[in-house]
Amino acid sequence: MYILKAEHSFDSAHFLANYEGKCSNIHGHRWRVEIEVQSQSLINGGQLDGMVIDFGDLKKDVKEVVDSYDHALIIQEGTMRKETLQCLIQDNFKIIEVQFRPTAENFSAFFFNYMEEKGYNVKRATVYETPTNSATYEKCEVN
Repeated sequence: MYILKAEHSFDSAHFLANYEGKCSNIHGHRWRVEIEVQSQSLINGGQLDGMVIDFGDLKKDVKEVVDSYDHALIIQEGTMRKETLQCLIQDNFKIIEVQFRPTAENFSAFFFNYMEEKGYNVKRATVYETPTNSATYEKCEVN
């Protein structure tokens, strides 16, 4: 099995609604996203001879999705008062509403599924919210 990995980072803020602890307050992270793709074989012939895929394509697609979250406040839909949200938007803050609680666990599944939808054979996605704490998502093989 061949496994290729590309990673990229973004800085953003979030909070965890209905959480009792420090993370209920708006705070920031330097998130690091690692995407691993896999293949049983290498391409035979042509420009990509001896490769799984073109690393340039993988890096570009990882960077594209990760950069879209850079320097934003990421919130779960419906967890901020509409008036507060509108004020932030009117003051030109970059707000991204997601349909999931913005945890490392949920982000790892989100990035996994996004890259899979782009056509990659994703093995796993790992999201670090700090240099020493990460969450990994990989699909279980059903036999």
